[in-house]
Amino acid sequence: MTTNPETALRQTGWPGFRGRLFHLYFVLRRPMTLGVRGLIHDASANSVFLIRHTYVPGWQLPGGGVEVGETMAEALARELAEEGNIALTAPPVLKSMHFNRRASRRDHVGLYLIASFSQTTPKLPDHEIAEAGFFPLERLPEETTPATRRRIAEIFGGQLVSAYW
Repeated sequence: MTTNPETALRQTGWPGFRGRLFHLYFVLRRPMTLGVRGLIHDASANSVFLIRHTYVPGWQLPGGGVEVGETMAEALARELAEEGNIALTAPPVLKSMHFNRRASRRDHVGLYLIASFSQTTPKLPDHEIAEAGFFPLERLPEETTPATRRRIAEIFGGQLVSAYW
């Protein structure tokens, strides 16, 4: 009897043809994707940066998908530059990973806290962004999405961040 799991799998033929076939089936049926979101916190004004997309309602944290060959931190820096003309001046801090197929097309989304940043010279706005700006934690826009409110509360230890909870 084989006790090594790797040897047992090899003996059953799992990593061979059947394994490749199942892998192909799952990739075609529902490929996994990875996304990032950044909670940009301006401590001096106790405010956070939110965006509104042109194609979905509500204010959200900036972010997007991780492209092939890109790290999560690189994707976050790219998305912040595209969506909000924001440049990171220190590495972002990964706070949590989330899985929610219903909330996003991304299977797994990393949530980063960004406390050190600069706003770059405005360029033509990304065609996906309707509006963007900083909002005080105690006065988030009413249209801020529930998922965004949960993530903000998560980062700040569950403190109330608005009258609309």
